[in-house]
Amino acid sequence: METVVDNEQLTEKIERALDGMRPYLAADGGNVKILEITEDRTVRLELMGSCGSCPMSAMTFKGGLEEAILRAVPEIRKVEAVNITPAF
Repeated sequence: METVVDNEQLTEKIERALDGMRPYLAADGGNVKILEITEDRTVRLELMGSCGSCPMSAMTFKGGLEEAILRAVPEIRKVEAVNITPAF
């Protein structure tokens, strides 16, 4: 069972990884927010602002956000976004 301290430490590490991506998101009017870290070490993210409705959001998520988190926080097993716009 995870403790609050464990989750706080994971959240801090994830936020640092996301902070490296935030300037790029902000340049296009977007941002990202951590919604939760599940017991099985899955991070659920919400893309905000223009990132939530951008047709490139899936690429931004996969090639940027997910990769940055998994590289910086090896304890995380999976990263999911709750509002990715499907590419047409």
